Amino acid sequence: MASTIVDVSPFSTNGALVLANAQDVDRDRFYKQMLGYSGIVVVAGPLLAWLVFVVPGWL
Repeated sequence: MASTIVDVSPFSTNGALVLANAQDVDRDRFYKQMLGYSGIVVVAGPLLAWLVFVVPGWL
């Protein structure tokens, strides 16, 4: 899960390569979309992990 959060960020190596190789797109808009998606993954990832791994133990 941590690798997914790192890989979708435009600041990571993979994210920077995706951004650099994007063709026929507005790079500023694509950068902001990647950054927004990274933010969603950072918020939703730990919440989803908590729901999957912690909550069933309480039931």
